[in-house]
Amino acid sequence: MRKKVGAILMIVMILLEGCDKTQSQSNILSETSCDEQMEYAMTTPFGKYPELITYTLGKMTSTNNSNMPEGDTYEDNAYTRYIKSCINVQNKDLFEQNDTQYNTIVSMAMATKNLPDVMVVSNYDDLQKLVENDAIEDLSESFDKCTSDKIKDIYSSYGSDLMNKVTFDGKIMAIPETNIDNGPNLVWLRKDWMDNLGLAAPTTVKDVENIVREFVQNDPGNNGTGKTIGLVCDTALSGEEGYSGEYLFDLVFANFGSFPRQWIKDDNGKVVYGSITQQAKNTLEYMSGLYKEGILDKDFLLRTNTNIIQLIEEGKCGSFFGPWWAPNNPLIKAVSNNPDADWQPYLIATDSSGNVSYHSQNPVYKYVVVRKGYEHPEIAAKIVSIMFDKIRYQCDDSEEFIKYFQLNVEPTARPLAINVDYNNALDICFHELKSTLTSETQESKLMLLEDSYYKSCKAFLDNEQKATPDQWAAYVSRIEACSLITSIKVKKVQSLFFGTTQTMKTEWWKLKEKENQAYLKIVCGEEPLSYFDLFVNSWLEEGGQKITDEVQKAVADN
Repeated sequence: MRKKVGAILMIVMILLEGCDKTQSQSNILSETSCDEQMEYAMTTPFGKYPELITYTLGKMTSTNNSNMPEGDTYEDNAYTRYIKSCINVQNKDLFEQNDTQYNTIVSMAMATKNLPDVMVVSNYDDLQKLVENDAIEDLSESFDKCTSDKIKDIYSSYGSDLMNKVTFDGKIMAIPETNIDNGPNLVWLRKDWMDNLGLAAPTTVKDVENIVREFVQNDPGNNGTGKTIGLVCDTALSGEEGYSGEYLFDLVFANFGSFPRQWIKDDNGKVVYGSITQQAKNTLEYMSGLYKEGILDKDFLLRTNTNIIQLIEEGKCGSFFGPWWAPNNPLIKAVSNNPDADWQPYLIATDSSGNVSYHSQNPVYKYVVVRKGYEHPEIAAKIVSIMFDKIRYQCDDSEEFIKYFQLNVEPTARPLAINVDYNNALDICFHELKSTLTSETQESKLMLLEDSYYKSCKAFLDNEQKATPDQWAAYVSRIEACSLITSIKVKKVQSLFFGTTQTMKTEWWKLKEKENQAYLKIVCGEEPLSYFDLFVNSWLEEGGQKITDEVQKAVADN
């Protein structure tokens, strides 16, 4: 207000001095207008800067240029162009690195104190270090003023857990990515192989075991005797922090009432680490039997993620556990290579009542931070508001984004390679698509994202024989898979703690490595099942018990 009053008084004085001061008056009016525009831009979600704001960015990339159309780059694409047109902000990438090596580059930037103005941090420990070293900006004011009401509403759908993860001593130190509820993993199987062998759809883990045994022994894909691979598996065996992933055996663990790597309550109501329970031991015994027989890929210890994808794409493997989005990666390429490959999802019961149990997820997966001292810390909140409110819900010029969705352009194309959406976004999208496909809702009522999926799903249903792999992937993921995981038979087990205790800061990485090695040795038969008890005792003695006590206290305090 003081700026505005001062500007008015100055203009009045110039007018009183006479008309020969016209040029000076024009300059002052221009400066006043520019200052007001800058102040407005710095304190609102969608206010446009009067001059171009360029920021250096630590850019997380992906393979195949994130599936962007030819000519688009990480500094010049649909997202960066739209952000520039809306708020006059442009990224200049300090480094670009794919998601497998990105964390290493971030760690090096932290160690050398050569941070970009803005970057995504995917490790909570790194976020804590940045805060402790006073290396990043307090974003409390920026979050309050420059995140839109829609973004705030999205964040509130996760309760207090989400923002608590980025709040230190009452200060918001990062803009969080949301980890939507992906539901339980599904088992993905080659239905054409099942049909060739006369096999029915599975409903239990035992059914899956029998189907994969038939695949391996009878070679329905004509790979040659002994060349069809069983269930492919990531060496992590199960998911960590509840983030859904592919080639993990969480469903098998849940079948035995086991939730490794999660802090859950035992039958007595006490906090327990799921990896050291009797149920986990029972699961490892079962998995070792699968490995011995070849139902679990005998070479899984040697496989990289890229190698697993090649096996699926080349038709050498017809089974894996994965989330609802598996059609987008790796199955879209598998179907493109072989249009006769009929990959289908199946929901597997994990108890005798037909329920499918899975553990809840960490509400945060990655964090957007701003370098300490950068003069426009608010741009992080503004960019998030543009990408996940304005583009998502208000964008009229949508052709480029519709094309991106249809091409399955990855989130890494965005300057900030994150996602922000409602906790139940998957369920919302599924029901909107379903009601529109059945003509209960008009297409004109769909938002940008849902409308792009609707067009692909409709094209698939109109002519399945001529549908593109992209259209197939949209329909199978968004309709077939989601119809399964929105089932009333899904049962969520609450994971109680996703933080880092004091002892975890120094000991957790060693205990995690001990756990992973023990699990793999038992599954692969290098150690007998009794080795599990030795592992548990050692785990407790080397810091596990102390950490359990700390987690118990943290959960009780909350």
